[in-house]
Amino acid sequence: MPIGGPVPATYSRACSKMTADHMTQTSIPFLFLRGGSSRGPYMNRADLPADLDRLADVLVAAVGSGHPLNIDGIGGGSAVTTKVAMLSRSEDDWADIDYFFAQVSVEDGLVDYKPTCGNIMSGVGPAALEMGLIAATGDITEVRIRAVNTGARVLARLQTPGGIVTYDGDTSIDGVPGTAAPVELNFMDVAGSTTGAFLPTGNPMDRIGGMDVTCMDVAMPMVIARAADFGLSGTESREELDDNRDFFAAMEAVRLEAGHAMGLGDCSQSVMPKFGLLAPVANPADNPGQIEARYFMPWKTHPTMAVTGSQCLASCALTPGTVADGMMARPADIPCTVTLRHPMGAMDVLVDYELGADGFRHHSAGLLRTTRKLAEGTLFVPASVWNGEI
Repeated sequence: MPIGGPVPATYSRACSKMTADHMTQTSIPFLFLRGGSSRGPYMNRADLPADLDRLADVLVAAVGSGHPLNIDGIGGGSAVTTKVAMLSRSEDDWADIDYFFAQVSVEDGLVDYKPTCGNIMSGVGPAALEMGLIAATGDITEVRIRAVNTGARVLARLQTPGGIVTYDGDTSIDGVPGTAAPVELNFMDVAGSTTGAFLPTGNPMDRIGGMDVTCMDVAMPMVIARAADFGLSGTESREELDDNRDFFAAMEAVRLEAGHAMGLGDCSQSVMPKFGLLAPVANPADNPGQIEARYFMPWKTHPTMAVTGSQCLASCALTPGTVADGMMARPADIPCTVTLRHPMGAMDVLVDYELGADGFRHHSAGLLRTTRKLAEGTLFVPASVWNGEI
């Protein structure tokens, strides 16, 4: 499909105009993409209800939240497959596209608008081009993205040979089979993007719930602890961790107390702050810049690693005085690459920072992801949930 030409019929049809064949349902145009190691529907924000409560009802119905298999929707029964991206042309002076993210729960019928998702962000540029919200600018197209949920600014570089989005390529990422075209993401000014502070409690380490933790806000507010303090090695598989309910109960108690300490209030119904565990790799002196990391969503273990969370974990590993102090041999060069070993491989995070008398100062983080369009068309929600009125 040529980019920058007429908007596809899928997206030009108003959602409220239902045909006689489906008068009991409301139709919504969508693209279905894998973004990084997550996937979900990408929709035009203008095609959805403006009211956030009504929007939540629509997203719950679309995904099928409320059943472990999401059998009555297009979710995949996992927190990494019940994510939704909603796009619009940005009115921000810097950005091209506004990206509004929703994390829909698998079973609880809940929608969280607080976080953003960097993996799903991998598909924002391609989806915006496919929707006709922006036009390609050559063989490489730069898309300036504003994450509406957190205010983060991200510069994405896409492969658009001949002005057409391409998904084929030779780039592989752990946790995703095969190869695809690379998507470069450069996250800028993300320190304190949610709480207003790199260290929301003012300390590189706090004692919360009887545990040493670091509360940090870089792209995603996180509570980070040592795996050993929970009696873990830090090399456990996703299944081993998910089966350890005693660990999850202890983790959740610490997370909720830390959420109050970070100024986030009652987080019992929110996925923020996320939780992470760190542990040294074998022979850290021989493997500078490498560290074992496990990321939680927070009620399940992430199968790989979140893009936003990776920046926070990498920053924690580089910052003196945190729970990670002494775990990792810090690379000499700046910017430097921090390799986070996760359950299905590793993720490299290129971090640009300063380390001076006033502490750690984060400038930007770059990551390489891939994306692929899986489907496009129309999804339906019951008219009793939403009748199509914007």
